[in-house]
Amino acid sequence: MKKLFITLFLYLFVFYFGQKVEFKAITDSSQVFKGEIAEVPVTLHLSYKGIADCSLYQYFIDGWYYYDKYQKKIPLTGIYDSGKLYLYNFGNRQKQNSKLLKDQITSPQKVEKTDEIAATLSPKEYMIFESDDIKENTISGNFYLKDKVQSAKLFTGNDMIYRFNNYLTLPNNKKINTFDFINKHGGNQLISYASGDNGNRVLLYFEHSSNFNACGRCGASEGEKGYRVLYFTKDWNYKSYEEFLTESCLENIYDTLETKSKDRKTLQFKVSKTSSSPAYAFMVDIKNASVVKSK
Repeated sequence: MKKLFITLFLYLFVFYFGQKVEFKAITDSSQVFKGEIAEVPVTLHLSYKGIADCSLYQYFIDGWYYYDKYQKKIPLTGIYDSGKLYLYNFGNRQKQNSKLLKDQITSPQKVEKTDEIAATLSPKEYMIFESDDIKENTISGNFYLKDKVQSAKLFTGNDMIYRFNNYLTLPNNKKINTFDFINKHGGNQLISYASGDNGNRVLLYFEHSSNFNACGRCGASEGEKGYRVLYFTKDWNYKSYEEFLTESCLENIYDTLETKSKDRKTLQFKVSKTSSSPAYAFMVDIKNASVVKSK
């Protein structure tokens, strides 16, 4: 009987704690990419070094690359521009010319002329990568050395160096990053999670910027705020998510009325009419990790 009790206790312990959902926000400021130059394996290590002007889609990068066979680091400097990578090696004048390049790139218009500006500084070698299809898991480019041009590629579908990762660790040893399937802004917080007949749910609250470009529309706003419900199968395979805004510069949602229940287990929100959508309400059920929308 004692053995049976211990066995049952251990089973319940493993089952209960095995179903735990955890959340962790990690901001990356560097990335390591594997790739090829002329079909020869290479590794690149690139780090974020600050925005060029006012957009987090355009920033300076420094780093190095090496051929995997030799592992001799070759310094690089350049620009990340909305998925396009410009990487330069200036040989013996790497430090001086890197500074000159950055000093001349002071606006989005200058970022567009990165290659022209770098050409005046006579790079010893350089690489340019640009993703043609975000569904692909490789990014194509070219490697330039003197008068020779060789094909190059990165084995990744995303070459963004600065990343707001929001990791959800799920039961069954599963882990997902909202950066990969919601948006690049991060800002999520875990509120609760629950199971139902149709699978599992995770409730998140979020606050994040409206626009990575501070000079663009809503760039100076307080951001987007609201709730997200993530839906999973019973085996914790991700299916989809729904988003419910309580404040948004992009959608012109302001002055939302919030009411809390006495036990604080449910939250009621009344969203005012906007120029593009009628007024509506929704209820956040914290215990059941669900949101119900109504007129």
